[in-house]
Amino acid sequence: MFVQSVLLSLSALAGAREIAKNQFKAASLYDSGVRHANNVALKQETWARLEAQGVYESSQYAEIAAIAECNNGTAVSGADTFRCKNIDLYHFLPHASLGSTRGFGSSSWGWTSKDGREFIAIGQSDGTAFAEISKEGKLVYLGRLPQYSTPSSWREIRAQNDLMIIGSEAQNHGIQIFDMKKLLTIDPAKPVTFSNSKDLAGWYGGLPVGRTHNVVTNPATNFIYSVGAQPRSDKCKSGIIFIDISDPSNPTSPGCASADGYVHDAQCLIYKGPDTKYLGKEICYGYNEDSLTIYDVTDKKAPKILSITSYEGAAYTHQGSVLDPENQQYLLLDDEYDEYDKVGPGIPGNPITYIWDISSLEKPKQTGLYRSEAKGVDHNQYVYNGFAYQSNYGTGFRVLDVRSIPQDPTGAGVKEIGFFDVYPEDDNQPGGGAVDFVGTWSSYAGFKSGFLFVNTMERGAWVLKLKDGAKK
Repeated sequence: MFVQSVLLSLSALAGAREIAKNQFKAASLYDSGVRHANNVALKQETWARLEAQGVYESSQYAEIAAIAECNNGTAVSGADTFRCKNIDLYHFLPHASLGSTRGFGSSSWGWTSKDGREFIAIGQSDGTAFAEISKEGKLVYLGRLPQYSTPSSWREIRAQNDLMIIGSEAQNHGIQIFDMKKLLTIDPAKPVTFSNSKDLAGWYGGLPVGRTHNVVTNPATNFIYSVGAQPRSDKCKSGIIFIDISDPSNPTSPGCASADGYVHDAQCLIYKGPDTKYLGKEICYGYNEDSLTIYDVTDKKAPKILSITSYEGAAYTHQGSVLDPENQQYLLLDDEYDEYDKVGPGIPGNPITYIWDISSLEKPKQTGLYRSEAKGVDHNQYVYNGFAYQSNYGTGFRVLDVRSIPQDPTGAGVKEIGFFDVYPEDDNQPGGGAVDFVGTWSSYAGFKSGFLFVNTMERGAWVLKLKDGAKK
C-alpha cells in the first residue's frame, strides 16, 4: 500500500517538469523524502522477487577463465552467450569465488600501486572483496573486508590516493578507511579476511545513525565526503558532510553543506575551468534528486551554493561526471528514473545521457543529450580521456566517445563505440532489454592497462577490454 500511495503522489505531480526548480514539487516530493522512499521500495520489490527465484545465489554462475572474444555481435563461453560490440571478455568470477556468502554486487573502484600493479575493490552486500587484475586480465582474489555492522545492498566505494573509502546504507556502519597497500604482500593461495578492529587505517562514525548513501573523494585534498546520510531531519539534511582525513586514524568533520538538502551523489574537484572567478576553488557538482546543484566548498565552515538547476525530464537526478577535470566546461548527467517514469526524453525507455555546459558555475545549462539504442535504465558513468564508461543496469556496460561535445554540445556527434551485455536474461524483452533494476551497478575504467572492471548484482565480477582500434 505504501508503494501504491507514493506512486499516486508521483502521478499527481507528473505534469509539471520545469527547467527551473519547482519549489512546491521539491518540498512535497523530493525534500520530504517521498520520492526517495518510493525509489527504494521499487528496487526492493524487484530484488525480493529475484531473490525468491534464487538469482543472487552466485555459485550457480561458473567462472569464465578463457578469453571470450566478441565476434559478429556475440561473445560465447560454453552455454553462455553475451551480446557485445568491440569488447572482449577476459575473465569472470562469481561473488561466491570472491569470498561472499550473500552475493549482490554494488559499487567498485580501482587502485594502482606505485609499481603499476592494478587492484580492484568490489562491493558486495556482506562486505568488500579485493582482487588484483593480472597483466593477462585475470582476477586474482586476495581477500575481503567484512561489513562493519549489518549486510546492505547499498555499498559505495571510492579511492583517496592509497586509501579505499567504503560507505553503506546499513545503520552503524560508518565509513571504513582501508589502506590498499596491505594487499601488496598477500599470497593469493592464502586470501586474508581483514578485521574491522585491527586492519582499518581509520573509521568515521560521526554520521547520523551511522549510514551514508554514498561516499565522495577528492584526492587533491585531505577531505572525503558523505552524501545522502539519513535521516533528512538531521542538521545536515542529508547534504554533503565534510570529513577531514589528514590523519586517517582520527577523521573529523568541520561541517556540512545542507542548504539544498539531500545529495544523492557528487563529484568534488579543484576548479580549473573557464569561470575564472572560481579558479583554484574546491567545487562540488551535486546530483540532488531533481537538480544539478553546484557548490563552492572551499570554506568548509561556510560552503556556498552557486546554482540549482533542473531540466526537462527530471525524475531522479542520480549521478554524473565532468567531461574533463582539467577543463571543467562540460558535464554529463544521468537520471535514474526518467526511463522508468516515462518522462521527457526518457519516455521511450532508452537511457538518456544529459549534456551540460557548465562554463558558468552560476548559470549552467543543458545543451543536448545522447539517447542509447537499447532499452533500460542508466545508473553510473565515469569519464576518462574523452570516453564515458556507463553501467546501465540490464543493458550492460557501454562505452561512449564523447570527444565531440566541446565542438557540438548538442550531442549529435556522440557515438557508442562498444558494449558488453552482462545481463542476457532480459534479451527477449521488446527493444532488447527490461526497464528494471537488474544487471550492472558499477564499473571502473581508470587502469592504464586498458582493462575494464564491471560489477553486477546477480553474477559477480567481470574483466573486459576494448578491441584494438575501437577508440579511433
